[in-house]
Amino acid sequence: MNSTWFRRFTTAAGDGPRLVCFPHAGGSATAFKDLAHALPAHFDVVSVQYPGRQDRYREEPFTALAPLVEAVARELARELAADRGRPYALFGHSMGSLVAFETARLLARQQLPGPQRLFVSGRGAPDAHGHIPYHLYDDADVLADVRRLGGTDQSMLEDPDVLELVLPALRADYGALGTYSWRPGEPLAAPVTALIGDSDPMVTAQEARTWERHTTGGFGLKVFPGGHFYLFDQLGQVAAALTEGLLTEAAAA
Repeated sequence: MNSTWFRRFTTAAGDGPRLVCFPHAGGSATAFKDLAHALPAHFDVVSVQYPGRQDRYREEPFTALAPLVEAVARELARELAADRGRPYALFGHSMGSLVAFETARLLARQQLPGPQRLFVSGRGAPDAHGHIPYHLYDDADVLADVRRLGGTDQSMLEDPDVLELVLPALRADYGALGTYSWRPGEPLAAPVTALIGDSDPMVTAQEARTWERHTTGGFGLKVFPGGHFYLFDQLGQVAAALTEGLLTEAAAA
């Protein structure tokens, strides 16, 4: 796959279903490295690498969601065309849920092959998610929010050199979320599975169920112990839920 936009952390691409993973705000493709190894070996697990982080840190990060979605969808469509017939699913966490959802909607509008299933984690549906003016946050506000949500990379916030590298991407992602505007459209044909932590300060089970109205293909909700970044602590359970959802749809196809 395109080495600029997609990362594969396993030694080889499996010949089974493909899972495309979308990171959270400020996150990078490596957020899903452990998940890629926890999933069945015959899966092809790839992670999206947004500009402005890690090996793409010299590139300007997107400060609006729509052009980011357009860029990802364009690259993904190219990869799908090169591997026709392979079933695939999208999995996004937090901001990644929104990017994955809008990518699936854009592919549908372009009448391109859609995902077998959409997995959305750590976020309610965009039309039900109360608007927060993230684009007005200064650096202190952004860092306070990152600390509030927790995660596995808190140590980077205490290292001035690392912080200098990650802040531009964080600012850009928060700006993109703050200026995002929901536009109604046709629901997805693919089933949607929402995943959350039971103590996530960003989303409740009731809010996660709002994704149900955005699909005609069925809906499921999985609740795990933990906060906003529950998936790093519940890796085995999350991998099992993704495997079940993806294999069910692949078999049906």
